[in-house]
Amino acid sequence: MDKTRLGRTGLMVSRSGFGAIPIQRIGAEESTALLRRAYEGGINFFDTAHGYTDSEEKIGRALSSVRENIVIATKTPAEDSKTLFEDLELSLLRLKTDYIDIYQVHNPETVPRPDDDTGLYEALVEAKRRGLVRFIGITNHRLPVALEAVESGLYDTLQFPFSSLSSEADLELVKAAREADVGFIAMKALSGGLIASAPSAFAFIRGTEYVVPIWGIQKPSELEEFLALEKDPPALDEAMRGIIEKDRAELAGSFCRGCGYCLPCPAGIEISTAARISFLMRRSRFEPFITPEWQAKMESIEDCSGCGHCRECGPYELDTPRLLKAQLAEYREFVGGRSA
Repeated sequence: MDKTRLGRTGLMVSRSGFGAIPIQRIGAEESTALLRRAYEGGINFFDTAHGYTDSEEKIGRALSSVRENIVIATKTPAEDSKTLFEDLELSLLRLKTDYIDIYQVHNPETVPRPDDDTGLYEALVEAKRRGLVRFIGITNHRLPVALEAVESGLYDTLQFPFSSLSSEADLELVKAAREADVGFIAMKALSGGLIASAPSAFAFIRGTEYVVPIWGIQKPSELEEFLALEKDPPALDEAMRGIIEKDRAELAGSFCRGCGYCLPCPAGIEISTAARISFLMRRSRFEPFITPEWQAKMESIEDCSGCGHCRECGPYELDTPRLLKAQLAEYREFVGGRSA
């Protein structure tokens, strides 16, 4: 598989990375087989996080024997130095390694800086001095914070949502990262499952210089599709652009990306799925979403108290309660039509 330089880290990573959020949902044997197949297929870049339940452990179990051949990025949500070192120690143990290639601050509300009274950035530098961390990164869903991180000169990599649905402002962020030689890691390259065409998503990102996507992979079929795309990369031709333009037209305006930062909902609503369920039902098999269980979950939207938690914690400035109500109305109409 072709490799590319990840900014000023100088790390040569596979042009397709492995996003390890979805392996939380599969068993130990399945995840080991999937991760080994990814490695054997040429993927050498694996991204996970302290908070992704057993994702780190699964990577450690599957890939510790080839540790010297892979690049591991993980994340900490710590807001102080003590918690950072606690998280780092646990991540090292889970991953069965004595160093992390890229240690990322996980979606902070502001950019951690030296002398900001948290000691967080100083702890990152100290971890690097001790050889526990090779490079320092940051992840974010907020464009102004991401741009500030790039311009600060403090971070070696930035991880940010980037896909064929991205805006011109997002493309300017990529340009700024390239000019600063900050490695750009693209999360949510399929926009949380809303982009149904992997080839068009792949072609768009491959046509955008300097971006390394971490595809969220759970099934062998998904992995094999990306490995096949790497072997024979599709061109960003007129047909692919037509698919992308259709996606952009359908998803224009405010929509939920499924990042999950609004959770947990005090009313127990599964916001990250419920707030975009009509898109998911149109772009994949709808049957799993019209079971009695899912109908009950959608009806729980009526329990929304309007507390504002989702608006305050979500990074995209969405009117989430309004989105939920609109999705419920569309969902009821669809289910009612199926029952008629």
